[in-house]
Amino acid sequence: MEVLQGVWNAIVEIFANSGYAFFFTPGGYKNLIMICFAFIFLYLGIKKGFEPLLMIPIAFGMLLANIPGANLAVQYTSMSEFIQLVTGRMINETTGAVCTPGLIDFLYFGVKAGIYPPLIFLGIGAMTDFTPLIANPKSFILGAAAQFGIFFTYVGATLLGFTPQESGAIAIIGGADGPTAIFVTAILAPALLGTIAVAAYSYMALVPVIQPPIMRALTTKKERAVVMDNLRPVSKLEKILFPIMVTVVVALLLPDAATLVGMLMFGNLLKESGRTERIAKAAQNELMNIVTILLGLSVGATTNAESFLNSQTVLIVLLGLIAFCVGTASGVLFGKLMYIFTKGKVNPLIGSAGVSAVPMAARVSQKEGQKENPSNFLLMHAMGPNVSGVIGSAVAAGVLLTLLAK
Repeated sequence: MEVLQGVWNAIVEIFANSGYAFFFTPGGYKNLIMICFAFIFLYLGIKKGFEPLLMIPIAFGMLLANIPGANLAVQYTSMSEFIQLVTGRMINETTGAVCTPGLIDFLYFGVKAGIYPPLIFLGIGAMTDFTPLIANPKSFILGAAAQFGIFFTYVGATLLGFTPQESGAIAIIGGADGPTAIFVTAILAPALLGTIAVAAYSYMALVPVIQPPIMRALTTKKERAVVMDNLRPVSKLEKILFPIMVTVVVALLLPDAATLVGMLMFGNLLKESGRTERIAKAAQNELMNIVTILLGLSVGATTNAESFLNSQTVLIVLLGLIAFCVGTASGVLFGKLMYIFTKGKVNPLIGSAGVSAVPMAARVSQKEGQKENPSNFLLMHAMGPNVSGVIGSAVAAGVLLTLLAK
């Protein structure tokens, strides 16, 4: 009997110290809800293919962060707190115990220090072909117009009571650029990082769902059926000079945008120079894959129950949707202006690709154009605004950081 009692007591003690027991404590249900959210996002990434390369790591980071007692949630929001954590001077406000740094705390340092997003941009630059933009520089207008959603939402978020820094971080969702959203939020409003990252990548994945109704509502059948002329050939010299000149012009105008734009253009120069094929491929593959894993997992681990489950999260998600929709609409409307000024030579649908969800937004323009005219091929024309949207979102980030970063 004593042996059985001892075994029973051991079982009870193991359960009492397990995460399962935590679910029955006051507030423990919140962690269970977050784990369910993680399962939903994993389903969307695996089954539905919604931005799986980042949705799956973010969702798994969310799962790890909300397992009670695992110490896998990010425990700091500033560099000073990180120093306190690793030196044993951070105290848990609930238990009064000294906080112990975990694996995710060290991985998240790359986000907080602004390392991962620029490296992602390096890989994106090495994979991006700027030929459509170089061949049709007017595409810059559409890429810039699509960033209007960012500044429109910034005003709206401020009026709703968010601080200027929080408003800037929320508004950047409208650029439909996950790394840019993470980079800006980590500097301006790190406490909102998990919510904003999840919202940004969710809307990027939902581009084929969100954009078409807006595009059809703002254009006529005649406009959607416009067949655009072939793009002019672009020389090798133009491809090499483009990343260099963009870096110089943007970095001198907005030094705070130099990190993102510089890495984007450096990656592109590696691709186009013809002399660095080996490291261009490394940037496209090995580096991009490793950083994507670290970025997604550590960002997901910021979505603990205490910071994620609140009314503020719902408001941020709604504001992000507004930013994205306004950005799409403004791109299409500027496309209509170009249609008028060019006397029907520009299809307004390519304006929606001004958001920087590359290349998905351009494919949506192509698909909607072919619905009206099966012989219409808009993909390369839409890629011009699409890649200019990447530059535009980085420039918008530079503007926000210049005005709002403390």
